[in-house]
Amino acid sequence: MAGGAAVVGVVVGLVLTRPLGGGEGADGQEDDKAASASVSQPAGSRTPGPQEPSAPREPSSSAEQTAPVTPDPDPDSTVPAGYDRYTDSEGFTLARPEGWTRTSVSSQYGMDVVSYRSPGSGRRLQVFEVAEPSPDASYELFLSDATPKAPGFEQLSLETLDDGDFTGSRLEYLADSFGGEPDIGTWHVVDLRFQAADGKLYALAAYGADSDGHEDERELIRTALAHFCPPDTTCGTAVDLG
Repeated sequence: MAGGAAVVGVVVGLVLTRPLGGGEGADGQEDDKAASASVSQPAGSRTPGPQEPSAPREPSSSAEQTAPVTPDPDPDSTVPAGYDRYTDSEGFTLARPEGWTRTSVSSQYGMDVVSYRSPGSGRRLQVFEVAEPSPDASYELFLSDATPKAPGFEQLSLETLDDGDFTGSRLEYLADSFGGEPDIGTWHVVDLRFQAADGKLYALAAYGADSDGHEDERELIRTALAHFCPPDTTCGTAVDLG
């Protein structure tokens, strides 16, 4: 989605931006920023989110900080048990698991690449802006030979999710490791790139162990997206990926 999203070091490796959004981008580099500008790479790449091809790289040096939860902008909205509706200092709102900590790294494109990690850092949720003009263009760049991938990169699926007012695509893949991330065996990454209510493209990337199945990463993305609202925007009906 964020082909040029700026997150190179994202472990998830999908953001093309070159900061990585999730530890390392697809190439296994920094994970919190999507490789920016030119490509939003997912984790493992140098862009936010799992940036890899268009993936973010995990920031090799970014200070971790725990951001306070701000009042829910929509008291009537509900989030699943175990999640908090959270307004990030970058201005966007989403639902994230309770007790997760926040880190961020600067991106070559748009806002900082933001990562939320579970205790022990075995799971991660990454958020960043995509630089490419469309989700498909972002993934095309990320999956091309021109974009380095994380070690052991293996594409599982790439789906177009366009439906009515929603424009987005979702990539799932496996990787052996992401720079700066713990050794949990094979990683499973779900990288979603989509157009938000402000008309801009964003990426949400979820990282976790392949050994415990893939539904937990998918649920993390579905829940985050259902409550996602970009900066300086009033959002209406939540998006449901089904």
